[in-house]
Amino acid sequence: MAAHDAAIEVEHLVAHYGSRKILDDVCFTAHQGEIMVIMGGSGSGKSTLLRHLLGLNHPTSGSIRLLGKDITRLDADQMYDLRKNMGVAFQGGALFNSMTVGENVELPLREHTRLDCNTIRIMSRMKLEVVNLSGFEDLMPAELSGGMIKRAALARAIVMDPRLLFFDEPSAGLDPVASAELDELILMLRDAMNMTIVVVTHELESAFKIADRITVLDHGRILMSDRAEAVRQSDHPRIRSLLDRTPRSDSVDPEAYLQRLTREIS
Repeated sequence: MAAHDAAIEVEHLVAHYGSRKILDDVCFTAHQGEIMVIMGGSGSGKSTLLRHLLGLNHPTSGSIRLLGKDITRLDADQMYDLRKNMGVAFQGGALFNSMTVGENVELPLREHTRLDCNTIRIMSRMKLEVVNLSGFEDLMPAELSGGMIKRAALARAIVMDPRLLFFDEPSAGLDPVASAELDELILMLRDAMNMTIVVVTHELESAFKIADRITVLDHGRILMSDRAEAVRQSDHPRIRSLLDRTPRSDSVDPEAYLQRLTREIS
């Protein structure tokens, strides 16, 4: 694809929490209308990378371009406008428990548009129908199953027809059937709405089912960012360990280990 087709461009991203480096020279590109899966083991930096892509954290150095705009250089108002083109479906759904499903889905339209109430209601019902929740708009979140909460959160994330959709651990806590249904919804959104979708997940089956491209993180560094099939066939030992579900066999330096144990003891 041509460079101008890039919807997300991350270049030489470095991020710290205090003195600890979490992301180290991260670079990848996601093109318009494709699904990019970010995967890696626990503590690899997936969630931190997602927070930076959403503009919630500011990097130590590097750039993040979303829809051609470097978000590290945007002021608050510019970032607010850009976020109208972004949808986020959080891992736990993050629905407001005091609001009905319909009111949750309507909320972005009420906050960011001047549409009349009837139009907002129709648009929210359309998105609920897209995620197979038609007729559930008057229920409270507590009355939904885990899979239904995920789908309601997805309806809210897409209600403004964003160009970018970010999904954090879509399959977490779901049974295999509900997980497969959510995977199909993600694929449908890519095909029907030409969204660029970033999915953070550790679920291998889901990742290879939906991904056009996969970026593999390990200890804050990118091991590989390529087409899904190329990642599946990789012979990199860290990637093979992840894909084959084999435990790590890191060697331990006894002297360095002792120093870590005693460094704060006077």
